[in-house]
Amino acid sequence: MHSGLELTLLLLGCAVLGVVAFRTLQLPPMLGYLAVGVLIGPHALALAEDSPTTHALGEFGIVFLMFSIGLEFSLGQLRSMRRIVFGLGLGQVVSTVVAAMSIGLLAAYLMPHLTLAWQAAFALGGALAMSSTAIVVKLLTERLELESEHGRRIIGILLFQDLAVVPLLIMIPALARDPEDMAITVGLAALKAGLVLALLLFFGQKLMGRWFTIVAKRRSQELFMLNLLLVTLGSAWITEQAGLSLALGAFVAGMLISETPYKHQVEEDIKPFRDVLLGLFFITIGMLLDLRLVSQYWWQVTLLLALVVLLKAGLIVLMARAFGAPLGTALRTGLALAQAGEFSFVLLSHASGSKLIDPFVMQLVLASMVLSMLLAPFIIGYMDRIVMKVAANEWMMQSLQLTQLATRTMTTQKHVIIAGFGRSGQSLATLLKEEALPWYALDLDPERVQKAQAAGASVSYGDAARRESLIAAGVHRASALVITFADTRQALKVLHLVHELAPALPVIVRSHDDGDMDVLKAAGATEVVPEALESSLMLASHALVTLGVPLRRVVHRVQTARKGRYATLRGYFHGADDSGADLEQGQVKLHSVRLHAQAGAVGMALGTLRLADVAVEVTALRRGGQNIAPGPAVLLAAGDVVVLRGDSEAVSRAEERLL
Repeated sequence: MHSGLELTLLLLGCAVLGVVAFRTLQLPPMLGYLAVGVLIGPHALALAEDSPTTHALGEFGIVFLMFSIGLEFSLGQLRSMRRIVFGLGLGQVVSTVVAAMSIGLLAAYLMPHLTLAWQAAFALGGALAMSSTAIVVKLLTERLELESEHGRRIIGILLFQDLAVVPLLIMIPALARDPEDMAITVGLAALKAGLVLALLLFFGQKLMGRWFTIVAKRRSQELFMLNLLLVTLGSAWITEQAGLSLALGAFVAGMLISETPYKHQVEEDIKPFRDVLLGLFFITIGMLLDLRLVSQYWWQVTLLLALVVLLKAGLIVLMARAFGAPLGTALRTGLALAQAGEFSFVLLSHASGSKLIDPFVMQLVLASMVLSMLLAPFIIGYMDRIVMKVAANEWMMQSLQLTQLATRTMTTQKHVIIAGFGRSGQSLATLLKEEALPWYALDLDPERVQKAQAAGASVSYGDAARRESLIAAGVHRASALVITFADTRQALKVLHLVHELAPALPVIVRSHDDGDMDVLKAAGATEVVPEALESSLMLASHALVTLGVPLRRVVHRVQTARKGRYATLRGYFHGADDSGADLEQGQVKLHSVRLHAQAGAVGMALGTLRLADVAVEVTALRRGGQNIAPGPAVLLAAGDVVVLRGDSEAVSRAEERLL
């Protein structure tokens, strides 16, 4: 038996190793947590036991997950997507539960030794109806498909699944009661939930905004965080005292805060707690999996896995088709949501705690769910190929889109191809139009494309990261290509294709900052426009003009900075509020090093240190409060401050040489 501290340290240490391994393999961290739980659990290496401490950590993870879902709950979003959410989403959940119950009861009838009551079948159906928001949204974001036709349907279904968890959390524990009292129990639970929710919503809505304003005016980050934890855990405690779940109270707390001006601040503050505790929850779920039982009954697990994935994907495809989706879109929606999800384990843990499900059945279902989530990245990765083979008209539809695009651009010569027709793309198009320069845009948001086409804009639905789209857009006849979305990964794909199709074509790329400038330039970008540095230039130029500096001199300074590839602006002194992720991505920074009397560089000429060999530049040298030109012959002395510029790793190596 481990103490609480020992168990927590064990879980944290194994979680770090698991997430590092899965991130290296480009897989979601959640799968790493599950794998760690399986390995260290009582059924494998037995490093950690299934104890009340692990359950408590898991419950906190569920609380913060539901709180985050409540924060994202938006009545406006529901209204705008009501047909998808309450039509397609409701149909998916109900049909999956009904189908799972029917198959479960049929299996129990054919195999009398399998004890599976309808209550257990209902709980399993509810768990199987859920899909992984974390995995699916991450993968769709990486593929730039969130705004596509299938992306909008997927998000709508996931949103309804999140909402469906709330009544399922109320119903599943009530199903464990005696059959004679079940209707009364469910009715009382629903009535109790309604009263508690009404009280929380009625009083909470009036108090929450005012109370957070009072706390925020104290201007204490510590107080704000304490208050946030108090509200979240306090709401969970209230619902638990009413005989309901902790997760329900956390969901209500998040929903109330989402209506206040402090929503975004709360989201950022709660994220570390949510991610860490949710990771520990997934470890506790993995600990439930018995690998020996799975290996012994591997064919049943494989059969159940295939049944779950195919049944769920098939039902979603049928529902999507019934709501008017083309076959290709319906297939993509079904394949993306075929896996189990985070809330599947939440519901299973409630069903297991209520003794609804036989342990043997629980192990088989748990194993199939974990495997389905491990398969999800591969299914989504090969989604397009699967759709092309299954949907005969998908080739025709894509060919038609490319033909229409090619027809529109066929007579256009020396035009500018705009990749991405968001705000930046539309601003660029306006300026090109004023200069009477031809242009054509590609965008992946069908709603935006439809509205822009109706207004007469030269834009088509298409992915600039696909060879066929670039050819249809006339990449061989274009005078330039501008990538207006600040996504380095996708920009590199476009640059690679342009290098193959039209190597001489100038390509201008937008980036967030200077961190990826060198990578994009090396990939063939003619110009890279970093937003952060350009906004700094504009801010500085307006300030200089306001202070009376002649406009001509200001323009000259801006032009000099651009001609020098922003060399004088690249890098800045990082502080405590700068994210460490930026430093890991090779972003240039400035760093001051003070030489103490025992420093190795004291008495040496600056040039002999060969700091340029580690990709570091000395931008300034301070001695006795005065600036000294940092020439190679300058002898360094104790007390000198050497200002270095380079990425984080290079600066560390240079500092080591100096000291």
